[in-house]
Amino acid sequence: MARKPLSVVVTRRLPEAVETRMRELFDVELNETDVPMSRDALADAMRRADVLVPTLTDQIDQGLLAQAGAQLKLIANYGAGVDHIDVQTARQRGILVSNTPGVSADDTADMALALIISVARKLPEGIRQMAANEWTGWSPSNMLGTRIAGKRLGILGMGRIGQAVARRAAVFGMQVHYHNRKPLHPDIEAELGATYWESLDQMVSRVDVLSINAPHTPSTFHLMNARRLRLMKPEAVIINTSRGEVIDENALTRMLRAGELGGAGLDVFEHGHEVNPRLRELPNVVLLPHMGSATVEGRIEMGEKVIINIKTFDDGHRPPDQVVPGML
Repeated sequence: MARKPLSVVVTRRLPEAVETRMRELFDVELNETDVPMSRDALADAMRRADVLVPTLTDQIDQGLLAQAGAQLKLIANYGAGVDHIDVQTARQRGILVSNTPGVSADDTADMALALIISVARKLPEGIRQMAANEWTGWSPSNMLGTRIAGKRLGILGMGRIGQAVARRAAVFGMQVHYHNRKPLHPDIEAELGATYWESLDQMVSRVDVLSINAPHTPSTFHLMNARRLRLMKPEAVIINTSRGEVIDENALTRMLRAGELGGAGLDVFEHGHEVNPRLRELPNVVLLPHMGSATVEGRIEMGEKVIINIKTFDDGHRPPDQVVPGML
């Protein structure tokens, strides 16, 4: 007799190809509206499902996990970051957690370089000037930005995305520096032409552009705090395509408004989609709606990883992308 298919609840809309494949493999419940689930709806889903497929907008904390049904055995996260999931409590309750690492590295690195160029060359200001029909013709002094070739790029977090940023920056002629929990293997360091700084303070004080590519963990929360931001050159630019919580957003806003930093390119924010309104007013700041990984190809690959994790678990094996507490 055939086994009953796994009951899978997906909290947001996924690419059509991914949802179609899930329907073929599992007893899947999709969120056709794409409206984020309320806490009560999440709790109800966790009481019914064998597998939950959440995204970064779903806060799966200790309280929700306490309401999970005994049959919930896997949280197959759609995304690489899992700081919205209490992985330790899930593990204690016998619930595995998996994610989708590595898929969005190139897409996010592309966006980091796009933000660097946008801030340095004042692209948003030029776009606004054209949209408002304010351009009166070429002028030697109009829209003067700065070239990025020869500038020092500091990368905070040299994982897959940080290394992808380094490769792109080198092509643009930037000097690559980085701070990480530990240095890269010498062969990788040589390939990237990257210089390791054990001291984050010393690195940020010397670079022209700082790219944040570190995950949000207790140790990285406000890693770029007011004191460390003040170490940066007054003309330096800060780029964040990782997690907003790594930067003290209020301190960053104050310094940008005071002219104590050259600019910022932000794809993520400390309080999710609630962006500090004072940031919106600044001409030297480029704000994007968390679209670093937003490519059709990347989102489909993420879904494929979710399916592989669920299918492998259903076959009685450890999901290939299982998240282990203490390894975050």
